[in-house]
Amino acid sequence: MSFKDEFKAFIMKGNVVDLAVAVVIGGAFGKIVSAFVEGLVMPLVSYVLPKGEWQGFMLGKFAVGKVLGATVDFMIIALVIFLVLVKGLGALARKQEEETPAPPATKECPACLEAVPAAARRCKHCTSELA
Repeated sequence: MSFKDEFKAFIMKGNVVDLAVAVVIGGAFGKIVSAFVEGLVMPLVSYVLPKGEWQGFMLGKFAVGKVLGATVDFMIIALVIFLVLVKGLGALARKQEEETPAPPATKECPACLEAVPAAARRCKHCTSELA
């Protein structure tokens, strides 16, 4: 197999394509979360913390305020992602699981009308074959 064919086979593997799609979607989702945090969450935080003044705090030559600002941003973004993805989508998945009824565990034998396990091929009572 030539180098070109091997490379083409590698690129067309499902996991490589899935990873590429995940990176693109992750980047787009990151922009949405950043806009949400910047436009909605940080204005609410600015009522508690003074806007921007604390981010300029310096301890000697160390920009402690920038580190604290990045840490606060990260924590808020992580909280939003946790609430939306883990809690929100988890609740939606649980709701869908509850709506889907489980298949019956038994079925009725047409010959003797007794309940038999759903996977049975013969009735345990009359030994007739089940469809």
